[in-house]
Formats: sequence, structure tokens, C-alpha cells
Amino acid sequence: MSGADTQQSTMFSYLSPERRVPAGHPLRRIRTIVDRVLSRLCASFEQMYAATGRPSIAPEKLLRALLLQILYSVRSERLLMEQLAYNLLFRWFVGMNLDEEVWVPTVFSKNRDRLLEGDVAEAFFDEVLAEARGLDLLSDEHFTVDGTLLEAWAGLKSFQRKDGSSAGPSDSDPGNPTMDFHGEKRGNQTHESTTDAEARLARKGDGKEAKLCYGAHVLMENRNGLVVNTRLTLATGTSERDASNRDGRRDPWSGHGNVGS
Repeated sequence: MSGADTQQSTMFSYLSPERRVPAGHPLRRIRTIVDRVLSRLCASFEQMYAATGRPSIAPEKLLRALLLQILYSVRSERLLMEQLAYNLLFRWFVGMNLDEEVWVPTVFSKNRDRLLEGDVAEAFFDEVLAEARGLDLLSDEHFTVDGTLLEAWAGLKSFQRKDGSSAGPSDSDPGNPTMDFHGEKRGNQTHESTTDAEARLARKGDGKEAKLCYGAHVLMENRNGLVVNTRLTLATGTSERDASNRDGRRDPWSGHGNVGS
């Protein structure tokens, strides 16, 4: 006989989320390290928040959620909140009860920006590196510098001649004019953006379109696959090699998030 299609509208369980997560799941080891790091950042958290007022999202939960967004490539805060609504593994890692209300995406984003402005994300990264160093997971014998291009928030229409002789708009729309660059050779030596003077015209390879960009570089420790340094440079075409040489002349594990030109 056919079984009954019984619908379950409520759930009651004697098992906690802690017991439902497999003992060998990789997030368990990550959660242990993250909790140790967050415990050392308590003093920094207390300085960021007022002693009175309505409680905000706990910074510890916020950082755990941001880490999940990176590890699982969740492309937006809205989708992250959707995952937290029904994903038991995510709720366990963040530290949310099964019946705890999920945050509004805009509120989550505002609290995230507060952490970034307070350099808490940088302090968190430093503490994770300290954990890796304490576990002897950092080696200065084999490392590489990888790089990519980050597109600047500047349009190609803003890329004008430095002497001010670029072609003007070909119509009368001041908000979004049509520019005629036909036959004009443009380069970083003769042109610059009027809205972002440090952005450079660059492309990823032959046949690719040129865009106004910056160079982003990551110093990788290859024995354990750990990121130990980051750097933002001008997109000069040789910035990856220059960043590697600059890091090679000093202790590659000292500091991160450097911005240089």
C-alpha cells in the first residue's frame, strides 16, 4: 500500500544543532580557531559600541557570518540571510538558535560596514595569522605573489587628455554625453581620469578590452596555501613583479593590507 503524504508543520527535536553537525566536518576546526580569535578581540568590540541603547548584531556572529559568505561564495548579503534562515549548518557556525530571527539584509550590511571602518576585519586577519604561526603553518621558504585587476569606479568617458585637448561631447546631454574617441590614441602617459586620477588603463591580455583598473596582489604561503599579505597598487603592467620584489626586500609576514604606488 502507498504511504501517507504526511505534512510536518512544526518541528520538535531532542538533538541540538551541535550534535547534528558531523564530528569530522571542516567547519568544526575552523569554528574552534575563530572562537579563540574572537575571544581576544573582545576589548576591541567594546570600544566600538555604546554602553546604552538598543543591542546591535553581536560582532562575533557578524564576523562568523561574513566568513561563511567567503567560504561558500555567497554572492550577496540577501542570499546569506536566506541561507541563515534554513541552513542548519550555517546557523550552528554563526551561533544562532533554531528559532532566532534572521537579520534584515540592510541592517546586516550597516553593521558590517561598522566593523570594516573600525579596522576589526584587519585585526581579525592578524589574529588568524598569529594562530597559523603558533601552529607552525607559516614558512618563509616558498611563497608567491599572485595578482589581478580591480576595475575602478570610473568610466572611460572620464579618461581625458592631461592637457585638456580631448574631444568634447558630440551631443547636448550633460548627464551622459556621447563622446567621440574615433581615431584618438589614448594611453596612461597622455591621459588620465577626471574622476579617479590614480586609475590606470589596463587589460588582462591580448584581445581583451582595456578598462580603468588597479592592481590587487596576494602574497601566498604555498606549503599550506595561506594568504599572509595583500597589496593594492597602480595598474602599471609590471605591478605584480614590483609588488613581489618590494615584499621580498622585507619580512613577508609583517603586516598586510598595504596600499602602495
